[in-house]
Amino acid sequence: MAETDRTTALLADAAARAARYLSEIQDRSVAPTREALAGLARLAPPLPEQGMAAERVIALLDEVGSPATLGTAGPRFFGFVIGGSLPATVAASVLGAAWDQNAGLRVTSPVAAALEDAAIKWLVDVLALPPSTGVGFVTCATTANLSGLAAARHALLARQGWDVEGHGLFGAPALRVVVGDEVHVSVLKALTLLGLGSERVERVPVDGQGRIRADALPRLDERTILCLQAGNVNTGAFDPAGSIVGRARAAGAWVHVDGAFGLWARAAPALASLAAGLEGADSWATDAHKWLNVPYDSGLVFCRDAAMLHAALRPPTAAYLVEGDFREPDQYVPEFSRRARGIEVWAALLSLGREGLRDLLERTCAHARRFAAGLREDGHEILNDVVLNQVLVSFGSPERTRHAIEEVQRGGVLWCSGTLWQGRTAMRISVSSWATTAADVERSLEGIRAAVARVPV
Repeated sequence: MAETDRTTALLADAAARAARYLSEIQDRSVAPTREALAGLARLAPPLPEQGMAAERVIALLDEVGSPATLGTAGPRFFGFVIGGSLPATVAASVLGAAWDQNAGLRVTSPVAAALEDAAIKWLVDVLALPPSTGVGFVTCATTANLSGLAAARHALLARQGWDVEGHGLFGAPALRVVVGDEVHVSVLKALTLLGLGSERVERVPVDGQGRIRADALPRLDERTILCLQAGNVNTGAFDPAGSIVGRARAAGAWVHVDGAFGLWARAAPALASLAAGLEGADSWATDAHKWLNVPYDSGLVFCRDAAMLHAALRPPTAAYLVEGDFREPDQYVPEFSRRARGIEVWAALLSLGREGLRDLLERTCAHARRFAAGLREDGHEILNDVVLNQVLVSFGSPERTRHAIEEVQRGGVLWCSGTLWQGRTAMRISVSSWATTAADVERSLEGIRAAVARVPV
């Protein structure tokens, strides 16, 4: 068989296996069985002297690997704010893998650059951000936070005559970073990597939903980076940007928004009021692999002044880096070589359109409200105001709640994660997948009832 024919057959086999996996995910246990997990040992034999045939490699991967996956692609996975992947994005990812494009430079992939250009216009439009906004396609919200905060570091130090990219932080003027007590760890990790320190931040008290208290903000100035949150990872709550952002900008502070999933609320009329005022910020970070439902890994950084993002992340010049007259993708992200992740973002937005994106966001929030109502009817305590797609539920004592979570996960009907919210142990339900239907919610409620019934009183 010719090599091209062999490759075609291999891809057809892999596609058939992938299609079968997705067609069966509705009926399989959301959590892998113990037997499936035990079988993973088969994936780690001694490295053979002679390679295994590609057909056997794919067969082994499917037969052993597929049963051991967590059902994140299915309709009843509600853990960790993990979305599924829209059909168009899965197919686009397959085609993109075959293209094998390096999206770092326009010359290395004109199509990847063109898809990013198109997606940037759509993103800035649907999120109602300033037209001047620059965008970078990164791996995740952590890298997006790092990139936005790098732009902040550059801008604030440049105003004081300091070239941080050239001279580093040795002897640089000190910067302040102000965060809410509910700041996400991805922001702290980004600050660590930028040399700004995770323990030097000034923390501001929050209210019972995790929103930063505007009345408790310290004095802000031109050396301050203020980090706000759009969508608390536990409650879904938004910091009150409307009463904070204008004040911060008037003081010369830089406002950065960690909107890993909540920033998408700006694309849905029924939810947009939650994110009012965030358009006045200087930089924003979000994930596409959460609520936009594209495959991993896909994050987005936005910066009001594209020149600041460019100045913070542009690489040093090199003779072999061919640059043109248009936007060069590598100058707005930390990486040089990278996969063309803009392909899936483009496919998601084009396949959904404005109406489909609105429906995805509003429908999943409606599902979250139904979860909360059903659990309240069963006598359980909902710990948060369900304003977005997050639900926190307590089943009583910490021990009983932890036991209930274990039973839910073991039962296989659905999968939810646990959390600790302001001293209370809770199960967190995050409705983030396009595939979840009203019937899935009702089936999941029944699964929770059955799991709780198995917990000793």
